[in-house]
Amino acid sequence: MTREAFITQVEREQEALRSFLLALCCGNKSDADDLAQDAIVKAYLSSAGYQEQGKFRSWLFKIAHNTFLNHKASCRTMETLDDARTLISSTTADNAFEHQELYLALRTLPPKERSAITLFYLNGYSIKEVAVITETSEDAVKKQLSRGRDKLRQELRMDD
Repeated sequence: MTREAFITQVEREQEALRSFLLALCCGNKSDADDLAQDAIVKAYLSSAGYQEQGKFRSWLFKIAHNTFLNHKASCRTMETLDDARTLISSTTADNAFEHQELYLALRTLPPKERSAITLFYLNGYSIKEVAVITETSEDAVKKQLSRGRDKLRQELRMDD
């Protein structure tokens, strides 16, 4: 893949990538932007290995997902839910306030369930595509979606 083709593809997918990572980071714009930048750099460095017949978006999201998981693994301390309430304080173009309740509920999910929910519901990927991106089986994705929905339903009811 040429440098120009890579830049064109990234420009086309940048907003979707940022939205995906913003949801995974539960509204933490700074973390999402850092992870997006890291993922794009990693993608560029490995772009020679990109298979043209595959979807660029799926390939980029897979790199972003792995970047997110590596980031979570390196951050051994988890923020508490109270910390999350102060995390989203401005009304930016991201409409963070509008999505605060969802971000807070997503924060309660384990990373694998959060990824499955985000990819399937917020980014519109099929179960098969989610399985490819997260490197799990379709059955595992279905279980993660089911567990994630149940936990979100319970969490969002608690806030009512």
